[in-house]
Amino acid sequence: MPGARAAPVSAELTAAERERILAKAALFTPPPATLPDGRRDLVGLSRAELEAEMAAIGEKPFRAKQLWHWIYHQGERDFARMTSIAGALRARLAERFVIGRPEVATEQTGRDGTRKWLLQWRDGQQVETVYIPDSDEDRGAVCISTQVGCTLSCRFCHTGTQRLVRNLGAAEIVGQFMAARDSYGEWPSPKDDVPRRLSTIVVMGMGEPLYNYEETAKALRIVMDGEGIGLSRRRITLSTSGVVPMMDRCGRELGVNLAVSLHAVTDDLRNEIVPLNRKYPIAALLDACRRYPGASNARRITFEYVMLRGVNDSEAEAHELVRLLRGIPAKVNLIPFNPWPGSPYRTSTYEQTARFAAIVNAAGYSSPIRRPRGRDILAACGQLKTESARGRPGAA
Repeated sequence: MPGARAAPVSAELTAAERERILAKAALFTPPPATLPDGRRDLVGLSRAELEAEMAAIGEKPFRAKQLWHWIYHQGERDFARMTSIAGALRARLAERFVIGRPEVATEQTGRDGTRKWLLQWRDGQQVETVYIPDSDEDRGAVCISTQVGCTLSCRFCHTGTQRLVRNLGAAEIVGQFMAARDSYGEWPSPKDDVPRRLSTIVVMGMGEPLYNYEETAKALRIVMDGEGIGLSRRRITLSTSGVVPMMDRCGRELGVNLAVSLHAVTDDLRNEIVPLNRKYPIAALLDACRRYPGASNARRITFEYVMLRGVNDSEAEAHELVRLLRGIPAKVNLIPFNPWPGSPYRTSTYEQTARFAAIVNAAGYSSPIRRPRGRDILAACGQLKTESARGRPGAA
């Protein structure tokens, strides 16, 4: 029955399901990081891989450290300007490697300062990336995509109407943040005591990051490396619709902040609007949240809840949400539904949203009503979509 507690998932089943997810991801693999002329893109390589590339051309490991500094701390794209490296080696590097960036197909800035980029990759596929400025301070978050399209088909989400084409590679994921820094001129990487305009990353763009875990994790490790971009894990939030078998691994290996797209308090409704719930129902999802490493009152799990008029916004549902979250260090982001062409839903009234928030707040859970950002350029939550629809290998 709705709200009933699911039977615990065995460790063996969880491991088997994790392997299935990783195998499925391989069907949507990104294109190789080698250009048609044979040069290799250095962006997206781990430190060990970068050292291996240097060893292959007869160079010592310290060369990889120099390149890492130039690529991720200085933001340099031209080997010729890497002045700490001898001129002859710079020329050899330019013959064999590139330091890539996505092509900026379009750039739009909304009335509220939100900026959206349509980024294009070497195979012609595109994703959208958004910078969301803080309303009170001169800083903000970069909303990163992890897939071209999405496989989840959430009913209220515009991105969910675009079929999954492929996963993004680590270079393409970290490259979105680097392109945003290019746009704002925020190189070299600010030190801890220097204010950053691009201060946080939210992995909440197009796609489900835990269905592309390996590449997403690789990209975030690069971002968190203190000798490069240097964003701490506390400055990164990964959002999932509830891929339960991968949540433990994400917490154990990355330890970034977790956000969960919940949007309903009964399995019947969540099955309808978030179809992934049929595989990983609410009780199993919340158990995974209770296990998430590092969750505490200082680092709460964020539950995203899109307010749909007459669908999930009643006061009874607010009380049930409080009951479900008992024992979880949590905050609830109430998100006014952002309309998009053809959507069957309407935005909850402000008065009803305020009543819902008051119930959740009274139970001790912070429940801010998120102010919509970038609606005029279709950059708000749930509005991202591109026309990429080529080369889809199959269903996820």
